[in-house]
Amino acid sequence: MDINTIRTKYLEFFKERGHTIVPSASLLPENDPTTLFTGSGMQPMVPYLLGDPHPQGNRIVDSQKCFRQMDIEEVGDNRHTTFFEMLGNWSLGDYFKAEQLPWFYEFLTDELNLDPKRLYASVFIGDEKLGIPRDETSAELLQRIFEKHGIDANVGVMGSSEEGSARGMQDGERIFYYDAKENWWSRAGAPENMPAGEPGGPDSEVFYEFPEVEHDTKYGEHCHPACDCGRFIEIGNSVFMEYIKNEDGSFSPLPKKNVDFGGGLSRLTAAAEDTPDVLKTSAYLPLIHHLEYRTNSKYDDPKHTKSFRIIADHLCGAAFMISAGVEPSNTDAGYVLRRLIRRAMQHLDMLGHDEERSLCTLIAPVAVIYGESYPEITDNQARIEQIITEEEKKFRETLVRGLREFEKLANKGDISGHDAFTLFTSYGFPIDMTQDLTEEQGLSIDLSTFEEEMKKHQELSRAGSEQKFKGGLGDTSDMSVKYHTATHLLHQALRDVLGDHVTQKGSNITPERLRFDFAHDTKMTSEQKEEVEKIVNEKIQASLPVTYADMPKEEAEKSGALHFFGEKYGDIVRVYTIGSTTEAYSKEFCGGPHVENTNELGTFKIKKEEASSAGVRRIKAILE
Repeated sequence: MDINTIRTKYLEFFKERGHTIVPSASLLPENDPTTLFTGSGMQPMVPYLLGDPHPQGNRIVDSQKCFRQMDIEEVGDNRHTTFFEMLGNWSLGDYFKAEQLPWFYEFLTDELNLDPKRLYASVFIGDEKLGIPRDETSAELLQRIFEKHGIDANVGVMGSSEEGSARGMQDGERIFYYDAKENWWSRAGAPENMPAGEPGGPDSEVFYEFPEVEHDTKYGEHCHPACDCGRFIEIGNSVFMEYIKNEDGSFSPLPKKNVDFGGGLSRLTAAAEDTPDVLKTSAYLPLIHHLEYRTNSKYDDPKHTKSFRIIADHLCGAAFMISAGVEPSNTDAGYVLRRLIRRAMQHLDMLGHDEERSLCTLIAPVAVIYGESYPEITDNQARIEQIITEEEKKFRETLVRGLREFEKLANKGDISGHDAFTLFTSYGFPIDMTQDLTEEQGLSIDLSTFEEEMKKHQELSRAGSEQKFKGGLGDTSDMSVKYHTATHLLHQALRDVLGDHVTQKGSNITPERLRFDFAHDTKMTSEQKEEVEKIVNEKIQASLPVTYADMPKEEAEKSGALHFFGEKYGDIVRVYTIGSTTEAYSKEFCGGPHVENTNELGTFKIKKEEASSAGVRRIKAILE
């Protein structure tokens, strides 16, 4: 039962229960200024969780491509990856806990044949200050589910994960109450971190036990489902998305109660294939085996396991990023891609490999794993290999400069934490490499000072990101909605002035400005920018109506509606029209939201036009 079989089984299981299968949204989120990547299955679903009708109905199922850059440093253990697929099923104001929990356990035990005696669950303990009750309903449902399998499941109260480690699991306990850090889900985390307007809710997580994994006491005295030692792996999370945060910090019920389920496909595969190591599943093994062959090293050699894991994860993430249009750079998504490639290179060097010294030779097995479900990987394989090869060449040159600088410092004696930090930030010299070289030369390195410098650097970067992306998670403020509509006018005006080759390559919207990337080879002239501005403002002043209709994808394409070429869409799509239906100025596939009339927008002004990447230009504009 490999990864492709499990994905298909899941989609078909929920299709039989009235769900419509929809394709994965892009790895690069549209109009969400808070994140560089789609990091969860619910991210593209936020408008519908907040009440907008989904064009495919109120029962949806999918497998969403995700990337979590915050997990880069976690990669190397048995379960963390940056790129993953999140299986998701959604009830948008339809069914709720009584259907969701039994269905998922039925899928686990009947479809994946998992041993129910190795399943454990957690539920939300409640928060009196916020007026959110303990989720006793889910606990009772779970007890009945286990009872059907002949298991008498007692309920334990853990509180925090730390309290769980001190308390431990008592006899017969299989269901546990945890606090909001463990059993509340929103894109911002716990309730206190959520901005106003953000949806969230209590959740019920499912864990699979691997008894052969011994508990590591560095994670606490006792093991329990939320312990991080690796004995228990979370394989699914049913979020009961029923609250929205108010401006005063309190919570109100959403208009409809929703179910937002997410289950990591690689983790479910690990459970089905009975291995506690997600990197030893069919999601990665073709790549692992090829890497063993190329390096003459073994994954199970403790000296090499971490490097194998990092290379495999980072290459999968890089392949999907590049196929989505990302190229290595020093900013934003391009910086993350560059970091993945360079970190994978570093660990490939640590393994030792053949004379080609290239990561690009490892892309073929990635295409083997994912090509069937995501043909963009196969279609773009040559481009992925070319970009990785070019980045490797640049990094080799960087390493030469870094080595020279390291030798200068080493000639003076031990490496200070500040010098190690400078090697990393100014010369791109990885700290692991500095440690290895220092050890080889019998010198010491002040890692504590290096870590302090890195912490300050990360805090500054985070503060910069918060400033850059201010406006709130999934921001749907009036200004953001206006800017969203303005991007549609801008898109068509660019096609009017520059030609029909112009297609949208991405956008980023905050309440302060819009950023729009589009296919075009040359810098725009002043006259061209002025003409685009003039057209957009004419359409604003013309007070054009903005309307939408849900229609079959083929009909939408025949109507001339613009969309992301190469992106997958469901059978039914939403098309927004600016202007009358008979004489529309703009028509695009889009999920919304938008203003009702262009006269709400104000005056459009282009502030900057610049290169974004090869063959792609970027416009930043404001409304006054």
